[in-house]
Amino acid sequence: MFDGLDLSKMGKMLEEVQKQAKHIQDEAEKKEYTAKSGGGLVKVSMSGNGEVVDISIDDSLMSDKESLQILLISAVNDVQKMVEDDKKMAASRLFSGVGGFGS
Repeated sequence: MFDGLDLSKMGKMLEEVQKQAKHIQDEAEKKEYTAKSGGGLVKVSMSGNGEVVDISIDDSLMSDKESLQILLISAVNDVQKMVEDDKKMAASRLFSGVGGFGS
């Protein structure tokens, strides 16, 4: 089952994975994602670590609470998906570079 696996190199491999994971996390914190809904009437921005950093709402929606709620939910869900998709791609890249995990 473990034929050809050099366990003496496992510690070094794990250290490298940790370094790469830290680098990916640091890079994610610098990224910002933005999603719009209602043709740009609502805009939500989120950092790469999933924190909402800005919400912009067009004044025309201030008197239409129901539409505002729907558009806000849509924009938040869209930007969260962007962040999660980017995290998945980063994890995939991380493990594809580590022998034995991505192959």
